[in-house]
This record gives sequence, structure tokens and C-alpha cells, in this order.
Amino acid sequence: SHQDMSFLSQRVLLATAGYDHSIRLWEPHTGLCQRSFAHPDSHVNSLAFTPDRAKLAAGAHQAVRIFDIQDSASTPFVRYEGFHKNVMCLGFCEDGRWMFTGGEDGNARIWDLRIAATNELQCQRVYKIGTSINSVFLHPNQAELVLGDQLGTVHLWDLNSDKVEKLVPDPTPSDRYNKSIQGSCVDMDAVYLACVDTRGHCYVWSLNQRTRQDKVASHKEFSAHAGYALKCLFSPDSSLLATTSSTGDIKLWNTVDFTIKNQLTCKGQRWVWDCAFTRDSHYLVTASSDGVARLWDTEQGQLKKEYVGHDKAIVCLAFNDDV
Repeated sequence: SHQDMSFLSQRVLLATAGYDHSIRLWEPHTGLCQRSFAHPDSHVNSLAFTPDRAKLAAGAHQAVRIFDIQDSASTPFVRYEGFHKNVMCLGFCEDGRWMFTGGEDGNARIWDLRIAATNELQCQRVYKIGTSINSVFLHPNQAELVLGDQLGTVHLWDLNSDKVEKLVPDPTPSDRYNKSIQGSCVDMDAVYLACVDTRGHCYVWSLNQRTRQDKVASHKEFSAHAGYALKCLFSPDSSLLATTSSTGDIKLWNTVDFTIKNQLTCKGQRWVWDCAFTRDSHYLVTASSDGVARLWDTEQGQLKKEYVGHDKAIVCLAFNDDV
């Protein structure tokens, strides 16, 4: 039967990238690749659209590049190469005035974009962790960054006070690299903070409850995946938590009680590195090592569309349907 995909209008933006040195922009409703940007210098680790939907930022090896997607030129108009190692994550505040980055050099940075007309990025703030940062998530209040690091710590960096609260989900001593925090997120209602690690565990804290020591209160811990967990993300309506994994599946959890709602899997899907919800929370877009991006129905758990064209693994995507 013909599925109504009219919500995926031509104004909806979807970009994917990874290891084949290209960034692809798709027509989400047809599954066709609209255009591509060459990224010859390295693989791409992370992608984000600016809030005005005019530009696309790519975090890569020792560099951030920003492309003007409304311009016919396929070369980046901002290039910043002052990083050591890989830029693993980046994003923008909702008014587009600044960008955040985090990466293997152990630094979370805030960049002033108001002077980007000069094609230069200006670093305003740095928080040094000293170990690789795998995930950075901007709290809905636009004033805190949630950072997940390789040694198993979640850092809540308050940009107003410059104070940092550290959460260690599993303080028991063990091989330190098997607790690497791969993903972290906060739901839109700012009720929960979640993170996932390389052992497939998911940890949830209640943001509006504090312990006697004035720490964020632990809410739930559960084993989400048999392999590595790679990303976690709350749906815009805060009803679901998506977790992705190295075992080729995505799980959707009900935030009411963190029971499983759906498992999204299909033949050939490998490590699922990234995901994004549509604004109505009814669909999820995912990026996988098999070189395919996929669109899933979150209610039915069904695969709705595939975006095929990359030659190698896709490890990141950017999605925007604020039309």
C-alpha cells in the first residue's frame, strides 16, 4: 500500500557522511541523492545544520568545515583546521550565534559565529577534560552542555556559571576503556538525562531531583544492547528514548517506565552510529556502517525508506524538518 510520505516535503533536510570522503544531501521523500560535497581530506565524524537551515557543518579529522547548502559552490566557505585529532561532535545553539565542538583532543569548545562572515571561527570558551570526548549534547535550556568521555564520566558544563557537575554512572574500578560514554542526551522537557556506554548499558538520571549531596539523582540503569551502545536520543515529544548499537539494531524505550517499545532491525544493517527523530516523533532516521541511511516508523517499528549511495560506512547524519 502507498505510504503517505507527504510529511517529508522537499523542504526537509537530510545529510549523511562517513568514510567515503563525501557528504550527501538527500530528498527524504524520494530517497534520491540531491547533491554531494566532496570531503577529500578525511572521513567525517559529525554533521549539523545551522538553525536557519542555510549551512551544514562537518566535524572531521583535525578540522571543522561549514558548507553553504544554498550556494552552488561545493567547497566549504569556512574551514577551521586548528584542532588536534578528530572532532567527534558539533552542533549549534538555537539562535545560531554559537557552535559547540568536542573531540579526541579532550576539549569542549564554544565558537562565536557572529563574526563568521570573515570566514574565521573565534573560540570563546574551552573546557578541558583531558580525555577523548565522544558526545556533546546541548541542554534544551541552551545554557548547559552534556559531555560524555572515554573514561566513563558525564560532565554537565554550565555555561553561565562555568561550573561543572560530574556524573560517574559506574564507579567500580575495572578496565577503564570498557565504560566509554558513547552518547548522552537530555529530553525536551528537561526531566531526564541519559547516556550509553561501550558495554551496552544505558543510565538515566532525573534532572529535577537532587540527592542530599546536591547531585543529580540516579533514576534507572539497564542493559540496552548486547554489543556496544553508540548513541542515545530522546524523541521531541519526550515519550521515547532511542538507543543504537554495534549489533545492527536500534531500540525504542518508553520513557514512562523505560520498557522496550520497538526494536528496529533489518537484514544487512550493521553498526548504527547516529539517529534523528522527525519533529512529530513518528519517524526515526538512522545511519549505519553498511553505507545505508534508513527511515523507520517508530509506532509500527517498520522500515519505510532507504537512502543508498555511499560506498563506505555512514557514521553521522543531520536532519531538519523545521519547515
